[in-house]
Amino acid sequence: MNAPIIKIESISKSFGTQKVLNSLDWSIEPGKVIGLLGRNGAGKSTLIECMLGLREVDSGSVRIYGEKVDNLSDTTRGRLAYVPQQSDLFEWLSATQMLDYFKPLYPRWNAERVQNLLTRWGFNQTIRNKQIGTLSGGEKQRLSIIRALAHEPELLILDEPVAGIDPVGRREFLQELINEVIERDTTVVFSTHILSDLERVVMNVAFLKDGRIAMQGGLDSLLESARRITGPREVMESLKIPGELRRTHASGETSVVAYEPDGGLGEMVTKLAGEQHVRVEMLSLEDLFIEVTK
Repeated sequence: MNAPIIKIESISKSFGTQKVLNSLDWSIEPGKVIGLLGRNGAGKSTLIECMLGLREVDSGSVRIYGEKVDNLSDTTRGRLAYVPQQSDLFEWLSATQMLDYFKPLYPRWNAERVQNLLTRWGFNQTIRNKQIGTLSGGEKQRLSIIRALAHEPELLILDEPVAGIDPVGRREFLQELINEVIERDTTVVFSTHILSDLERVVMNVAFLKDGRIAMQGGLDSLLESARRITGPREVMESLKIPGELRRTHASGETSVVAYEPDGGLGEMVTKLAGEQHVRVEMLSLEDLFIEVTK
């Protein structure tokens, strides 16, 4: 097994009396494309900022490529890129001036790719020469993404990168991720509340709940290991279902949502296949998200 690119050990972070991260452990292996999911306010942005050393943790440690995140070398910094939820561009410069500023800082800066993205994403010469502060929110976010992709990073951290972009722009960005970024085995951490976007690009998901990673794994594997089983209340009351997450009752029926990756749930589903009036359904990512993060 490859050594993890990011190794997070027992980090905690509080704001006043509110504990946002609680002794959280997380490892991210090279080449993985991971969707970070959590309810609003769960601490996804805080986790990403602590992961990158942009916010100091109360306790615990973070390493990227084996280096402590609060003391990264220039070489390691050159291997990663970050697109925050709110663009952090130099708003007094034009797009052209800002990109020219960053270009000499990165030996692997791909000027041709930058020009192609600017053209494809609607940055004509007039827009390129405008002060960044006068651009729309969507234009700023596109420019932030272009800056992040320009030096072809090995590790790309995305915090709600397309929140301010229209559906066409989101589709173009996701296509860029699929065709250019993921194909190069770039490691990607992608936090977003738009689950349909995640399903297009990620292979793995991690659910953040109560300050910890509550569940993590391959998307297909997680969905394969989760089921909703519904049947007459008298039948369901007698069943002990492995990995039960939630049990609800309505109109004489009982519905059980369960997640169990070790085979026990699969055996139960096989036994129930012939049971009259019992329905077994696979869960969508949205279903699983709701159940895990309740």
